[in-house]
Amino acid sequence: MRIAIIEDNETLANAIAYRLRDRGHAADVLHDGDSADAFLAQDGADLVVLDINLPGRSGMDVLQSLRARGDGTPVILLTARSDVSDRVAGLDMGADDYLVKPFEMDELEARIRALSRRKDLDYGARETIGRLEFDRISRQVSVGDRIVDIPRRELAVLECLLERRGRIVPKSQLTDHVYGIGADVDDTAVEPHVSRLRRRLVDHGVSIKTARGLGYMLEVTG
Repeated sequence: MRIAIIEDNETLANAIAYRLRDRGHAADVLHDGDSADAFLAQDGADLVVLDINLPGRSGMDVLQSLRARGDGTPVILLTARSDVSDRVAGLDMGADDYLVKPFEMDELEARIRALSRRKDLDYGARETIGRLEFDRISRQVSVGDRIVDIPRRELAVLECLLERRGRIVPKSQLTDHVYGIGADVDDTAVEPHVSRLRRRLVDHGVSIKTARGLGYMLEVTG
């Protein structure tokens, strides 16, 4: 899952991103409201962790702009303990949940899992391709009753290709999904993950085609 972390406290934002990436998610980190609004309008995310107090546009302005575009992406607000009125206003404006600082990472993860389940109920929790089935809630791949063991970064590659099934996915987009926008990695970093994932999928009627100079695309082969 691709999660946007919008928080001006760089230490906290990076800690959240590290934890989520360690769980196999892609995490994009933004530190001000103006860049966050532009990012959500252009690139989007599967879920947003949004601080209310941001430089530039406030978190409330970012949320209002998101909902005004008709974007229903789940949003978890981060608030100070004293901001009761802001929490109420945020929920009324369309936020899905909130957390009061300071908070435990385990609680944030639990809130994210709960919102993920809610979203997956709306958009379909399972997807079948070839002989494989991908469960978006448990983030597991199976063939019949057997779980296929896929490391988390390869799983992130598969998730990104599935989301754009039938289309060529640029290498840069895969890199952003696996490592997060702004991560200090070259686009070539994703190549070994694609190569290993390709070998895991080939026996299950699924292939990853390379469009030279363009990117990759998931295809059913049998």
